[in-house]
Amino acid sequence: MFSPPRSLTFDNAAAVLEAGLHAIAGGQREIDLAGLEAVDSAAVAVLLAWQRAGRPLVFSSLPPNLQSLIDLYGVNSLLSLAPATDTAAY
Repeated sequence: MFSPPRSLTFDNAAAVLEAGLHAIAGGQREIDLAGLEAVDSAAVAVLLAWQRAGRPLVFSSLPPNLQSLIDLYGVNSLLSLAPATDTAAY
């Protein structure tokens, strides 16, 4: 399963976008985001671009910082997000 690197920010968004598009073109249907630690608004743009790649795609294991950006920009309905797993409160 394709997983982006630990960081998905303006600094590496173009390269990560291309790597993800290559994986999607190769048949990838789920992108595991559990390893993401550093994100900014570019990460949301990359997810939207991957979603528009024309193939059914699901994003799983969203880290809280990325989920917060998705909520902030109001794009939940544009992304196919796997249901969050129930975790204990901090």
